[in-house]
Amino acid sequence: MASSHSSSPVPQSTSSDAFFKKEMDATKCFRPVQSLPDVCPKEPTGDPNNLCDSPSLVADQHRWTIYHSKVNLPAALNDPRLAKRESDFFTKTWGVDFVDTEVTPSFYLPQITKEHFALYQQEITPREKVHERCKNICTPKDTFNRTLLHTHDKSRTDLEQVPKIFMKPDFALEDSLTFNAVLPWSHFSTAGGKGIRDAASSKLLQEKLSHYLDIVEVNIAHQISLRSEAFFHAMTSQHELQDYLRKTSQAVKLLREKISKIDKVMCEGSLRVLRLSLTRNNCIKAYNKLKLMATVHQTQPTVQLLLSTSEFVGALDLIATTQEVLQQELQGIHSFRHLGSQLCELEKLIDKMMIAEFSTYARNDLNRPLEDDCQILEEERLVSLVFGLLKQRKLNFYEIYADEMIITAKNIIKQCVVNTVSQIEEIDTEVVVKLADQMRMMNFPQWFDLLKNIFSKFTIFLKRIKATLNTIRSVVFLVLDKNQKTRDLEDTLQKNSAKDSTVDTEVAYLTHEGMFISDAFSEGDLPPVAADTTSQRNTSPNSEPCSSDSVSELECTTDSSSSKEQMSFSVTPGGVEMMISDDMKLTDLELVRLANNIQELLYNASDICHDRSVKFLMARAKDGFLEKLNSNEFVALSRLMEGFILDTEQICGRKSMSLRGALQSQANRFVNRFHEERKTKLSLLLDNERWKQAEVPAEFQDLVDSVSDGRISLPEKKNSRSTEERKPTEFLIVEGQKYATVGTVLLLIRIILEYCQCVDNIPSIATDMLTRLSDLLKYFNSRSCQLVLGAGALQVVGLKTITTKNLALSSRCLQLIVHYIPIIRAHFEARLQPKQFSMLRHFDHITKDYHDHIAEISAKLVAIMDSLFDKLLSKYEVKAPVPSACFRNICKQMAKMHEAIYDLLPEEQTQMLFLRINASYKLHLKRQLAHLNVVNDGGPLNGLVTSDVAFYTGNLQALKGLNNLDLNMAEIWEQKR
Repeated sequence: MASSHSSSPVPQSTSSDAFFKKEMDATKCFRPVQSLPDVCPKEPTGDPNNLCDSPSLVADQHRWTIYHSKVNLPAALNDPRLAKRESDFFTKTWGVDFVDTEVTPSFYLPQITKEHFALYQQEITPREKVHERCKNICTPKDTFNRTLLHTHDKSRTDLEQVPKIFMKPDFALEDSLTFNAVLPWSHFSTAGGKGIRDAASSKLLQEKLSHYLDIVEVNIAHQISLRSEAFFHAMTSQHELQDYLRKTSQAVKLLREKISKIDKVMCEGSLRVLRLSLTRNNCIKAYNKLKLMATVHQTQPTVQLLLSTSEFVGALDLIATTQEVLQQELQGIHSFRHLGSQLCELEKLIDKMMIAEFSTYARNDLNRPLEDDCQILEEERLVSLVFGLLKQRKLNFYEIYADEMIITAKNIIKQCVVNTVSQIEEIDTEVVVKLADQMRMMNFPQWFDLLKNIFSKFTIFLKRIKATLNTIRSVVFLVLDKNQKTRDLEDTLQKNSAKDSTVDTEVAYLTHEGMFISDAFSEGDLPPVAADTTSQRNTSPNSEPCSSDSVSELECTTDSSSSKEQMSFSVTPGGVEMMISDDMKLTDLELVRLANNIQELLYNASDICHDRSVKFLMARAKDGFLEKLNSNEFVALSRLMEGFILDTEQICGRKSMSLRGALQSQANRFVNRFHEERKTKLSLLLDNERWKQAEVPAEFQDLVDSVSDGRISLPEKKNSRSTEERKPTEFLIVEGQKYATVGTVLLLIRIILEYCQCVDNIPSIATDMLTRLSDLLKYFNSRSCQLVLGAGALQVVGLKTITTKNLALSSRCLQLIVHYIPIIRAHFEARLQPKQFSMLRHFDHITKDYHDHIAEISAKLVAIMDSLFDKLLSKYEVKAPVPSACFRNICKQMAKMHEAIYDLLPEEQTQMLFLRINASYKLHLKRQLAHLNVVNDGGPLNGLVTSDVAFYTGNLQALKGLNNLDLNMAEIWEQKR
């Protein structure tokens, strides 16, 4: 009964807009009542009369029936068998068999206390507060009809008479508090039986509870009355529905009989035609399958035949095609259950055979005689191997070629050494067993020819490697280009298919024996020849010939669904036409990386040749052989190595630094030895130099003339007779100027030119040579200063004294070197890199040092005369005879000085030197006259001094080149204040 509260109210027959509304919470909304749908709608059954007479739930729902009669529910619920109402509450409610027994608690149920609900109360309390707040804020909508509200208020008033304890959801008489509240014990507390008062109270309580029961029953009956019409209406519709179903069953039976007749007359013949067409097509497919099985059965013998002729690509294509056919068209064939694994093993065997074949090819290609003019060995075979390796994704095959290159490079050097040693009779191969020791017994020309032979062999070796690797790279790029074209073609087809997809075709869904009827139409209408043609594989008309017809049969009889290998032609650089299959599933990244690795392999080949050459060079340099070479020999060696380095760079396109580094290392050692030899030679020359003017041989004059003409190099040796006819000259003529030199300076000029020529021959040592030449020039400057100005020649050579002639000659030699320093600087500047120009500052420092040295020599010459003037003029006395002995002595010393330096120094330098000497003379004379109190007063003393000065002036101007010298002798007199 209680569940009926949740059911929907039904409309009353008296009014269409009057609805019964159930009392609900104020926050709930009320929805309008909807009538029940018609259980069995009217449908055509084929008989128009039946349509009119059949019952309808829609039309009859408002008619009155016996089920609309109301029943008094409390009267039905009361038991008429009881004679009177029981006075006891328990027997009235629970029956006469009720026995008051004690209920023991269950051992399987836990004891529940309020603490178990503490967490729930904590969680629900905030929600309850929110709910209460919303109830206070939101006012309920008044949608009740006034009449309904009145009735609702009346029933609510009746229900309010019932105590709230009976309405609680947790109402249970087992609870002692609830039991005491419902049945107070005060009514049953009299001992020894029931009193009159207790009986009245008990009866009053029973009547009160009965009244509460009546109120509840009346409300329940009222609610049931509200929903009784819908219940009885549903029962009525159930009977009508059964009538509809019976009539519908008869109509369906009649329809099936008619459809069966139509099927026999119109459909069976057509379906039989379709069935026969499908059977025919199935037979054709079975025949093609059998032919395909017969062809696949011949795969292994055909593959073996192809392998016997090294047709690896054809064998792999045949295996791939057969595996594709097995997976797509012959899948599940019991007789071929092991063929797939056998083909996989055969494919692995082919991989090993191809790798072994490529290794053999690389060995034969690299070890064939280098005199052979053919650059590529069996180009068609190489292209076929590369295609096969790419097809099998063996992308590391180039490593095999790299290993063979290393071995071949070693063998080339070994063979060259053996051939050269066998031609030299001086080397006894039985005594000297090791090749390295035999090589060290060669002299430079023999070893140089051997190195030249090795370099030429390596050059041919690299050209062959380049040709072979270019062929391999062209194959890789060919596959890459094919991938690009295939991708473009797929994009074009995809665009076209997207345009064609707008046309829809009707699909038949009726099937017969598991096949679509549309397939029967598409294939049954084709003649056998056409059906056979559509199942053929798309193959190239110029496929490779084969000794067995099974390959062609396999390619021609495979169904179109498995024909994914479309072959296309490409022409390799060697003119060999190869077929590139579409199943080479190599990405562009892999192909580009492989091409780069092959190009890197060519660079590695250059590095290998350079490394082997360096080892050969170092093996010969162990005993210091290369350091003992003279300049011409080392220059020839350097040029040979530079030529080989340039050739390898031109062939491979990249610089290899190992041989260049070895050459630079040997060049540094050569430069050190070259410099030490010449520095030692210069030191010996200076230690033995007596600082006397030397005659200039004709060859040195020619050397200087060639430098003046712009050729900074040692001239070629001329005929000895013509040289002997030309006598040595006293001076060295340089650009019209005469230079008196010593023999050491002449040799120093030749050494300087040797440095410059060495830089021309070996450009890589320009910076080292510049440093060493700067050191040499500094050494000459410092050492000559020690020997001449420092008087070191007195102890080293044994000179008695350092004369003015020695000093003037030393100054002139320094001036000659200073003359050539700008020329040397320009020569080195033209051979240095711009970032190395800062090293040219060494020449500026050297030039400054030389000028300082020349100035010190001039100052030394002036100082010599200055001390002489100080010594002589300090004893000068103004008295007769005139000229005095002091002035005669001074003029004599001046004449000796002039005689010593005039032929050595230019006239301008001689004049400047004597002007400085004259200034020193005037200073000392002025000081002495002031000491003697001789003034320019025209007196006798003044006349004597004037006569002596006139004698000095006449003698000095009488010397060569000094006649126009302005002596300004008036400065010897003190100026009057």
